[in-house]
Amino acid sequence: MQFEEAHRIKNLPPYLFARIEKLIEEKRKAGVDIISLGIGDPDKPTPKHIIEELQQQAENPANHQYPSSVGMPAYRKAVAGWYQSRFGVELDPATEVVSLIGSKEGIGHISWCYLNQGDTVLVPDPGYPVYAGGAILAGAEPYYMPLYPEKGFLPDLAAIPTEVARRAKMMFINYPNNPTGAVAGEEFFNEVISFAREYNILVCHDAAYSEMSYDGYMPPSFLQFPGAKDVGIEFHSVSKTYNMTGWRIGWAAGHPGVVEALGRLKSNLDSGQFQAVQYAAIKGLTGPQDVVEQMRKVYQERRDILVDALNDMGWKLEKPRATFYVWAPVPAGHTSESFAELVLDKAGVVITPGTGYGKNGEGFFRIALTVEKHRLVEALERMKKNIGTVKF
Repeated sequence: MQFEEAHRIKNLPPYLFARIEKLIEEKRKAGVDIISLGIGDPDKPTPKHIIEELQQQAENPANHQYPSSVGMPAYRKAVAGWYQSRFGVELDPATEVVSLIGSKEGIGHISWCYLNQGDTVLVPDPGYPVYAGGAILAGAEPYYMPLYPEKGFLPDLAAIPTEVARRAKMMFINYPNNPTGAVAGEEFFNEVISFAREYNILVCHDAAYSEMSYDGYMPPSFLQFPGAKDVGIEFHSVSKTYNMTGWRIGWAAGHPGVVEALGRLKSNLDSGQFQAVQYAAIKGLTGPQDVVEQMRKVYQERRDILVDALNDMGWKLEKPRATFYVWAPVPAGHTSESFAELVLDKAGVVITPGTGYGKNGEGFFRIALTVEKHRLVEALERMKKNIGTVKF
């Protein structure tokens, strides 16, 4: 039997890495040692004190019952305390913080709370695919805001047609940015807040990489700017900060009405996060933060190795100030996908074609810093040996 898919599923964009994944599988079957620089997943272990807290809390039978779908008060208090300590932002744990099963879950679901069939949502391009995916599943139509290098990979809000801005219900932004590694400051965030006020747009800021920063730079939170909580929320998690991607726990914070709506949706769809995991996240947020600084040093060393090696091959890259990604143009004569295929075929190295993050990702590729130094060095040596100097 065959069953017709719902329109919301049919409208999802196709998976763009299918051909590359097929090539990877073929290479592995042929015995090629593949080095993947494609996935943004921390390779270092979760800090020991967080694991020990999980083990201890998992032994408590009380934690094996249904949790609150919006998060334990203690967990939301820890999130609020972290915001106060890190950004100087005051949050009411009861009304301005909601737990998420990883920030991806909330990013996907927030569209269900505020977008109806045919509504417009402003989405960065290139950008994390879930921004558009969640909106499409809600029946909305993304309007893509191009991110250009000459604009510092910031959306040009003034270039959005007035009729589009008036139709728009929501806007997604993400700084430090995946995939470009770009950062944003006070001027940009204040412009976003003013734009959102003018057109009554809900701002959803994805701050997943705020703690992955280098050379002394500390990215701001959207919520620390005046008026931010009036127009939006911020998504974050412990995934990248404490090497806990598989634990699936995060939060949304900010506008109390939006936080409540998201919590209300979640109460109808899931039963919250396992309490032992919430306690472990609390330990991360309230425990020693030297583990975060140690990871910054690891990624900064890898960033320097990677950028220096690419520049030696012909690129002219600046070192990103945040995220664990390097976003680079493809050489002359290549598309994003053809260059990714070349690197895989000739060097056995996986890089991510920029088109995986949207139409405006064409002409770029992304490399993640999430492999051990010796493997990163080996990957770069293979690229230099088998591809050589490149031209643009």
